[in-house]
Amino acid sequence: MGEFFRNPEIKRGIFAGLVLTALFAVPGFMIGIQTGILTVGVCLCWLLFYLCFTHNRYKRIQKLSTELDNMLHFQTPIPFEDYTEGELSILQNELSKMTARLVEQADSLKQDKKYLSDTMADISHQLRSPLTAMQLSLSLIKDPQTTEERKRELYREISKLLERVGWLVESLLKMSKMDAGTAYMVSEPVMAEKLVRAAAEPLLVPMELREQTLEIYTQTGAEQLTGDFAWTTEAVQNILKNCMEHTPAGGTVSVSIQETALYTELLIEDNGPGFDQEDLPHIFERFYKGKDAESESVGIGLALARMIFAEQNATVKAKNRDLGGACFEIRFYKK
Repeated sequence: MGEFFRNPEIKRGIFAGLVLTALFAVPGFMIGIQTGILTVGVCLCWLLFYLCFTHNRYKRIQKLSTELDNMLHFQTPIPFEDYTEGELSILQNELSKMTARLVEQADSLKQDKKYLSDTMADISHQLRSPLTAMQLSLSLIKDPQTTEERKRELYREISKLLERVGWLVESLLKMSKMDAGTAYMVSEPVMAEKLVRAAAEPLLVPMELREQTLEIYTQTGAEQLTGDFAWTTEAVQNILKNCMEHTPAGGTVSVSIQETALYTELLIEDNGPGFDQEDLPHIFERFYKGKDAESESVGIGLALARMIFAEQNATVKAKNRDLGGACFEIRFYKK
């Protein structure tokens, strides 16, 4: 009760009530003693009613404050049905929105933590394998009984593993940037054929060793898309690499480019075995490896490609060709 009367608002209310009592009492006493006493009594009753009403309102607000504190710290639900009058009704509506938002954010944070935990576990697993292999190779190199020829083979294996780790770390950093919304991509006209040839250039030698053929078809050769040349080149390269890895020796990887009024389409196809029906729904999931994936695959190339396309108002779809083989349908929609 002492805290109630120390409240500045209550002090101002009591002062105003006493001033009004005095202002009404003076004319009342001028009329008559009974009238004056009655006026003072009415004013004091009004002041008492005001104090009781305000005290009750403050108690309810304090109760609501306690319930909010319990909700924030102990997830205790608030019985909002108890607050349905006057200004508390308005406060109730706003608090209902706030608590609903807090619950949504709490659920979102839990999902983010689980996602982060799963991602870190996947990254740890992907890095552990090549690092373990490099440690084993180094121990064999240090062995005096290892021949020079065998050491040279081990050096080549370590070099490949280092390249793999470097590509993995670089890809993960790019994916992290896009997850965080800090990846900067320019939006400019890009010649589609030029982009495809730039994406395919690093793969030409491996394809030649596999006796594979790359074929590019265009309508006019002047088809354009809107996007970031460097990022999109990497995304298309990941798609081409996937096709190359699943195309048999002597096979063909083809890219068809066409432009419509709504979008520019890249159709990347191969004549390999195609996708397993169980793999198709998961092709673009992070760290997913299909049944026919190579042992060195880490399952982030296609996931990164889809993220890059999505950032540029583009879509990518994987399906099987009617005549056999895989097909990636990439569409860059015009703005």
